[in-house]
Amino acid sequence: MPAPQTTPDAAFGSAVESWSRKAFCTFAIGANAAAFALGGWVHPWFYALYALFVPLTIIGTYDALQKRHTILRNFPLFGHIRYFLESLRPEIRQYFIESDSEDLPFSREKRSLVFQRAKGQLDTRPFGTLRDVNAIGYEWVNHSLSPVTPSPEAARLLIGGPRCKKPYSSSLLNVSAMSFGALSKNAILALNMGAKRGNFAHNTGEGGISPYHLEPGGDLIWQIGTGYFGCRRGDGGFDEGLFREKCAQHSAIKMIELKLSQGAKPAHGGILPAAKITPEIAAIRHVPLGEDVNSPPAHSAFQGPTGLLLFVQKLRELSGGLPVGFKLCVGRPREWFSIVKAMLETGILPDFITVDGGEGGTGAAPLEFLNSIGMPLADGLSLVHGSLEGANLRSQIRIIATGKVTSGFDILRHIALGADGCNAARAMMFALGCIQALKCNTNKCPTGVATTDPKLVAGLVVEPKSERVYSYHKRTIHSFLEMLGAAGLGHPDALSADHVMRRIATGKIKRLAELYPQFRRGGLLEGDCPECYRDEWLSASSASF
Repeated sequence: MPAPQTTPDAAFGSAVESWSRKAFCTFAIGANAAAFALGGWVHPWFYALYALFVPLTIIGTYDALQKRHTILRNFPLFGHIRYFLESLRPEIRQYFIESDSEDLPFSREKRSLVFQRAKGQLDTRPFGTLRDVNAIGYEWVNHSLSPVTPSPEAARLLIGGPRCKKPYSSSLLNVSAMSFGALSKNAILALNMGAKRGNFAHNTGEGGISPYHLEPGGDLIWQIGTGYFGCRRGDGGFDEGLFREKCAQHSAIKMIELKLSQGAKPAHGGILPAAKITPEIAAIRHVPLGEDVNSPPAHSAFQGPTGLLLFVQKLRELSGGLPVGFKLCVGRPREWFSIVKAMLETGILPDFITVDGGEGGTGAAPLEFLNSIGMPLADGLSLVHGSLEGANLRSQIRIIATGKVTSGFDILRHIALGADGCNAARAMMFALGCIQALKCNTNKCPTGVATTDPKLVAGLVVEPKSERVYSYHKRTIHSFLEMLGAAGLGHPDALSADHVMRRIATGKIKRLAELYPQFRRGGLLEGDCPECYRDEWLSASSASF
C-alpha cells in the first residue's frame, strides 16, 4: 500500500507547529537556564526579566497540556496572539475597515449624523452623496417644483380614540421602549430629561416605572409586558389594583402600551437571573429577591384576539381613560387578521398600535431570533396599515413604527408606508454616547449606557447627555419637516407610498405603493382582499389566534 502523500499546506502547517513548539521550548529552557547561570553576577535588571520568564513558562506549559483549545495546545504562548487579535476584530473593523454606508447594524454615516445633531455640530456634507444611486435598493423621495414650509404643528400627533378620556398630543418621534436595568440609571435620567425639555415621550420598556423615569418629569408611555413588572401579583399575574394605583399616582404617565412581542425576539420570553436582581430592581418590578424571574412568551391575563381587546378596554378603564394600545412584531398574517376581525365584531379598538420590525432592536436575543424570526418592519407596517384601511378602521387608530429610525428620511419613509409617527431606541442611545461597541448584553458597555456597573455608569454625566438627546430630537424633526416641504407637502397626512421611489433593477424604478400589497378602503368588508393574503383573511377567526 503506497504511503500517503503530504500536501504542501499540510507540510507547512506541520513545520509551523514544530517551529512553534521548538521556539517555546528553546525560549523557556534557555531563558531560565541563563537566569540561573548568570543571576549571581549580572546587572540587577536581569532579575526583573527572570520574573517575566517564569510566568511565561508556566503559561506555555499549561497551554501544551490543556485539552480545551487546540490552537493553544499546538502553539503554546503564540496561540494567544490569535485570540488577542480576534478580540480586537470588532474595533478594527469599525474604525479602519467598514465603509461609511455599510449598515452593520448602523453605518458610520448614520451614527455620525446622530452624533453631530446631538452635539449641535455641523451635519451637512460636501461633494455629493456617498451612496450608489444606481444600486438596486436605492430609495429616494421626489421633490416638488413648488416646495412649501410646513408649520411646527405638523410635527405633533393626537393619540386617543372616541373612548379615550385623556388623549395625548405626541411628537412624531419619541423614545422607544428600553427598560431600567437594560439601560443604566444615568441613561434613563438623561433620556427622560431630554424628553421633558423637547416635549416628547419616553417609553419605559417592560421593566416597570423606576424613580429615574419619574425624577425629571418627562412624559411616559408605560409598557406592560408578559411579566407585568410594576403591576404584578406574587404569582406573576396582572394586578389590577396596583395598576390603577400607579396610573392615579403618576401624572407623568400619558399612554399605556401592552407589549405582545418585540422585533428583537418575537414570541420569546426571558429569565432575569436572581444574581441580577438588586433590592432596587425587585422593588420596581415587584418581584422577589433571591429567585429567578420568568418573563413568559405569552400573556396570562387574556386569551385570543377578543380577550386581547377586552383587556385593552380594561386597561383604559383602570387607567382613568388614558390612550391604550399594543405593540407587536407581525408574524402570521392570519393571526393579525384575527385581531382585525375581533375589532369589527366587538367594536373595541386600541387607541394606537406600535409595529416593530423583525430587524431586531436593543433587546439581547438568540441569533436565530434576531436573524430569522419576525416580519421586517416595512412589510409588517404595510400590512397593518392596509388591512385597517380595508376594514374601515384606520381613521380611528394611530400607528407607530419603530425600527432603525435615525434620520428625517427614515421618519418620512415609515409614514409613507402607513405610520402616523415613529419611536427610536438605538438612535437615542447614540445620542447618549453609544459607540456601537456591541456589548449591550455583557454589562460591559464602555459608555455607561447599557450597563449597571457603577464604575461605567459614573462616566455618563446626565446633564450634558440630556441636552444631546434634546438636540438630536429637535434637529431630526426639523430635517423631516424640511423633506416634507421639499416634496410639496404641508402635513404628514399627505404622505403616501406613492411618494417614495426604489430602484429594483438597472433602469427600473417603482413606487413603494407598487411593491407592497394594496388594500382598497373598506374592501375587506366586501370580501375584496389582495390575492397574497386572501386565504389568511378567510381562515382568520376572532375566537382564537
